[in-house]
Amino acid sequence: MEQRDSRTARPALGVGMVGYAFMGAAHSQGWRTVGHVFDLPLRPVLAAIAGRDAHAVRAAADKHGWAAAETDWRVLVARDDVQLVDICTPGDSHAEIAISALEAGKHVLCEKPLANSVAEAEAMARAAQAARSRGQLAMVGFNYRRVPALAYARRLIADGRLGTLRHVRVCYLQDWLVDPDFPLTWRLQREHAGSGALGDLGAHIVDLVQYLAGEPLVGVSAQMETFVKERSRLDGVSSGLTASGGTRRGPVTVDDAVVFTGRLASGALASFEATRMASGRKNALGLEVNGEFGSLAFDLERLNELSFHDHREPAATAGFRRIVVTEPEHPYLEGWWPPGHVLGYEHTFAHQARDLVEAIASGTDPIPSFAEGLQVQRVLAAVEESAQKNSLYTPVQAAVAEVR
Repeated sequence: MEQRDSRTARPALGVGMVGYAFMGAAHSQGWRTVGHVFDLPLRPVLAAIAGRDAHAVRAAADKHGWAAAETDWRVLVARDDVQLVDICTPGDSHAEIAISALEAGKHVLCEKPLANSVAEAEAMARAAQAARSRGQLAMVGFNYRRVPALAYARRLIADGRLGTLRHVRVCYLQDWLVDPDFPLTWRLQREHAGSGALGDLGAHIVDLVQYLAGEPLVGVSAQMETFVKERSRLDGVSSGLTASGGTRRGPVTVDDAVVFTGRLASGALASFEATRMASGRKNALGLEVNGEFGSLAFDLERLNELSFHDHREPAATAGFRRIVVTEPEHPYLEGWWPPGHVLGYEHTFAHQARDLVEAIASGTDPIPSFAEGLQVQRVLAAVEESAQKNSLYTPVQAAVAEVR
């Protein structure tokens, strides 16, 4: 008797991706892996990938396992074998692609930050709300929520292990712009990127703080700076965070670094640093959450670990203890390896794909939604406004009541 593979017997979910550089590669890894790790109700199929350079997008398709390659994202959106559109392009195209895909009846996953402006993010959130009534779902790709240790930290905080939150400290440090000869890629041009370290790194840590606390930021006070104000124009094509420059020069129109303080809806305080000018720091994200009963600390360079302090323990033996987050009871770990066999950065994209597939199959709202992406965008806008006004405390417009 012929045996059927239970995985291939499940309904297919055709995925189409727009963009193929750094984030495209990371998302491809997630889609390619997720169905082999988790028992999913739908079977993700890498149907097509789109990019403007025919040779480069075909090479990306072959490398990452996509069945077809397109040079026009509109053609990809219109394909009958694509039910979900994954957007991994620069921020200036997010709104147009996402809204078109939702109106075409597709589900959407969009990389962070949601857009380059509050107005674009509002339009995307409205489109997502309208599409929801037709059965289409939209999610923002804040992948650090899917680090098991951070998901577990959220669970501990939600369970009251820290009591009332008092303050949060978080920083995200990189060094790839320290060299003044690094060229003027799209990430350094406001018309393409929206902002610099603020949108690239700050969006992640704003979302993480709101996610862990379960509440929004309601006001900020900020400073921003561009240290290298002019760079050589790009010579050729940028690949991720590497590129080479030519002889012509142009202005850098985004920030190199930003620091700001914020207040959460409950009154808890938060401090933020985001820079791409921290020599020696490749991708260093660290945070600490302090509450009335204890504290949690996390370091992305040790992403399988969480430090936890219970302040109610006797002083003679109290202190931070190391939790190795690799047990099957921890978030996402049921599909992976035996305890102690650690995971890495790329696994967060498989977890993101799993959560979205399960939401689509069950018809439940995916998290984080476009509305939560809009909330982050409003915080970023308040940070820029505050910095322009010499660090004036600036309320965040229309903050949502809860962050899921």
